[in-house]
Amino acid sequence: MIHIRGLRKVFPGVGHRPATPALEGFDLTVQDEEFVCLLGPSGCGKTTALRILGGLLRWEAGEVLIDGRTVTGPGTDRAMVFQNFALLPWADVLTNVAFGLELRRTPSEGRRQTAKRWLEAVGLDGFESHYPRELSGGMQQRVGLARALAVDPKILLMDEPFGSVDAQTRRVLQEDLVRLQQRDRRTVVFVTHSMEESVRMADRVVLMSPRPGHVVETVDVPFPRPRSAEVRKDTAFVELKEYLWSRLEAMQPPSEREARIR
Repeated sequence: MIHIRGLRKVFPGVGHRPATPALEGFDLTVQDEEFVCLLGPSGCGKTTALRILGGLLRWEAGEVLIDGRTVTGPGTDRAMVFQNFALLPWADVLTNVAFGLELRRTPSEGRRQTAKRWLEAVGLDGFESHYPRELSGGMQQRVGLARALAVDPKILLMDEPFGSVDAQTRRVLQEDLVRLQQRDRRTVVFVTHSMEESVRMADRVVLMSPRPGHVVETVDVPFPRPRSAEVRKDTAFVELKEYLWSRLEAMQPPSEREARIR
C-alpha cells in the first residue's frame, strides 16, 4: 500500500528566478492492486509526485511510505515508464528489455528468457534483434512497458506513457496495459491529461489542483472490467468524463478561459 501524507516539494530558484513550489499538502493513499490515475492542469505537479514515489526526487516535508517503509530512493518494488520511451538507441530490443535485469545482476540466460517472455506478452515476439529506430512509436512504447514489467515490480509508475502515439495505437496500448495489470494484479499509478483515458483505465481518478498541487477530489470509476466499446458509449461513462472536464475547466485561470472564447 502507498501512503503519501502532507507532501511538500519546492524546486529552488536559479539566478534571479524565484523558487517554484510544486506540491503542498499532497495526500494520497493507493491500495494494493489498484489502478489510480492522477489528473490535473498542466504543471500541477503530477509528474513530480510520481518521480518522488519512484525515488527519483527528494522532498521538503511530509512522508512517502510503501508498505510502511519510507521511500529513500529507487527500489525493486517499483518500475517507471516514461512518455519519451527512454530506450537505449544503440541496443537491440531484447537488450533494452533485459536492461533492468542486468542492473540487478540476473544471469544472462535468465535475462534472455524473461525478456523474450515479456516481449511476447506485449505483442513484440520476433522483434528481439530490431533497434529502436526501426520501430514505430507504439512499438517503442511496448518495449518500454516490457522492460518495466520484466523486473516484476509490485508497483508500476507511468508518466503519460501513451501521450506521444496516435489515437488508434493509444487505445490498443491502454487495453493491453489494463489486461496485463488485471492478470498480474499490480498496483498502477498513471499520470495523464486525458479524461477519456482516466475513465477507461482507472479504478479511481485523483484530481489535482493547479500548482502547488494537492488533491482536491478523488472520483471512483464504477464501471466493471473489461470496459468494452459499449460501456464507453454508456451515458454514465460520458457524464463522468464531462464531470472531470468541468472540474478541470473550473481550475483554469479566468484569463485562459476568456482567451479560448475569443
